[in-house]
Amino acid sequence: MLILKIALVVILVITSLLLTLFILLHKGRGGGLSDMFGGGVTSSLGSSGVAERNLNRITVVVSIVWGVSIVGLGLIARFSVV
Repeated sequence: MLILKIALVVILVITSLLLTLFILLHKGRGGGLSDMFGGGVTSSLGSSGVAERNLNRITVVVSIVWGVSIVGLGLIARFSVV
């Protein structure tokens, strides 16, 4: 059970960092904090529609893995006999 808990914590840390990176890579939709901090500078990175769609898909998959790892850790914490 300890190995599973360690694996889930490692997955949680990796997916947390990846999720932060992928969310920051998204193109700003205008008028918000992205414009305040220079949203026009990163407009060349997300100029392709296909790239933006792939980034959305990757972000959704990573967020699902992140959520499953949190639920798994919660179940381990709830039902572990120590």
